[in-house]
Amino acid sequence: MNCDALKKAIREVPDFPKPGILFYDITPILADARLFQQSIAVLCERHVKRKPKAVAAIDARGFIFGAAVAQKLGVGFIPIRKKGKLPFTTIDESYDLEYGSATISMHADAVKPGDTILIVDDLLATGGTAAACARLIERQGGKIVEIEFLIELAGLQGRAKLAGHPVFSAIVYEGG
Repeated sequence: MNCDALKKAIREVPDFPKPGILFYDITPILADARLFQQSIAVLCERHVKRKPKAVAAIDARGFIFGAAVAQKLGVGFIPIRKKGKLPFTTIDESYDLEYGSATISMHADAVKPGDTILIVDDLLATGGTAAACARLIERQGGKIVEIEFLIELAGLQGRAKLAGHPVFSAIVYEGG
């Protein structure tokens, strides 16, 4: 599927959230029903014939796309959240950030051994959060069918942290 209209709609915001960062703002896509539907169709198209058991998505913008993908595919949804935000028994996975670390969680009963899981997030930058998400799922015996993103910043080499998993990005920016 051609993603030119999606790419054209993404707003580039310089110096956000801090000087020197170029932020790729997806809210114009979300504000346009046709573009939002197109973004979900792009993320679903490879999975229609062979549906995963569930879609896992990463807090917070990943929820927007992941929940819509799960609904369109007719499969369950697994929220992956920052530690302390889920109400039931969780398993956690920590990962390194540029300055410090973070921990994400999912419900301990969200994935059963052998479940096929599609991971969805809005943006692939350094890959740390998506890699931690994949480790959480695999620790419970889940099998990752693909890790997909609406946008990838290829210059940050996030795919390297996702080695061993199929990765798809609808829109790729060569810089970082």
